[in-house]
Amino acid sequence: MEALRPAAEKDVLDAVAWAVAGKRPLELVSGATKRGIGRPVGAEAVLDLSGLRGVLLYEPEELVLTARPGTPLSEIEALLAGNGQCLAFEPPDLGPLLGAAAGAATLGGALAANLSGPRRPKAGAARDHLLGVKAVSGRAERFKSGGRVVKNVTGYDLPKLLAGSWGTLAAVTEATVKVLPAPEKLRTVLVAGLDPAQAAAAMGRVLSGPLEASGAAHLPAPAASASAVARVRALGGAVTAFRVEGPAPSAEARAAELRALFAGAGPVEELHGRNSRALWREIAGAAFFVDPPDRLVWRLSLPPAEGARAVAEIGRSLAAEAFYDWGGALVWLAVPGAAEAAGAGAIRRAAARCGGRATLVRAPEAARREVGAFHPLPAGRAALDARVKRAFDPEAVLNPGRMHDGS
Repeated sequence: MEALRPAAEKDVLDAVAWAVAGKRPLELVSGATKRGIGRPVGAEAVLDLSGLRGVLLYEPEELVLTARPGTPLSEIEALLAGNGQCLAFEPPDLGPLLGAAAGAATLGGALAANLSGPRRPKAGAARDHLLGVKAVSGRAERFKSGGRVVKNVTGYDLPKLLAGSWGTLAAVTEATVKVLPAPEKLRTVLVAGLDPAQAAAAMGRVLSGPLEASGAAHLPAPAASASAVARVRALGGAVTAFRVEGPAPSAEARAAELRALFAGAGPVEELHGRNSRALWREIAGAAFFVDPPDRLVWRLSLPPAEGARAVAEIGRSLAAEAFYDWGGALVWLAVPGAAEAAGAGAIRRAAARCGGRATLVRAPEAARREVGAFHPLPAGRAALDARVKRAFDPEAVLNPGRMHDGS
């Protein structure tokens, strides 16, 4: 397959114009760490945006950064850390889960997928931090939307539309995001022995209470035993984790309150600094499911109180292993590779009955082609998505079919 590697926005425009003129489908990639998510794209050429990299503007005092889509997140995070700042939506690194290298994820890929880490319930999604874009649509037309301040949108908020569109509407050539001060201190309180229903109730109380937790996750025993953090494994069973951040006195006081709150529930531990960061990186990247690599991995978005019920229903027909993030609103699920088509139906039905949806994150190409990766859309939403796709990409040259038929 031919690879087009633009070095500037004009090259992107030329590449898309070439594709439109010949009705040649293009597969858009940046770091390619999430290339295995979605239906295989039947493309004639790859539009590789990894050469469009580098930070174009960074104003720490204004809390704003502009970068090209191929800029590695690791470079951006290192730059921000040097000024005591961070990407508050905590973009996860799914590279190892999907068979790619760690640290290769890019800003463009994170925004195209609208991926957010464990801070999602408190800080919002990736799209909530995207202020502006420059892009080339599937009409081979350049456009710009948004800007460098939060309250700058008149008319359609196109950056929000592009976030989560998986490259099916436009090729982004620049993105501006807001950044925030990094927490001074980080503490994680671990509570051992809760079952998923008990953990869901506990996470709900903490996240809705006054302790301002920035993360709440539940690891059943198999996931906890797969952690690289020795103190998590040492608890010897299921572990529920609560994270608090902020100025040192505040973080330490809230961690103490959490320890007191769960003192009678089972063994309670506390992680600091390096170990705490390592655990939340594992949770964000679903590191517990990296091995064995032949298992199918799903990501279920559900009402927080429904995760345990959905997993129990799925477990009645499949040998499923799960863990819970976002206070229970995000369920990661691993099932045997032999459970492809039948498993997809059972998982999606359970997710829908519990008021959520299921996305197939890791699977062989044949399975992704057969059952699709994204939850089927209701008829009205599917028709609306198709109209938006036609408006931006009438010849369907950008990542055709990656998300749904015709999109």
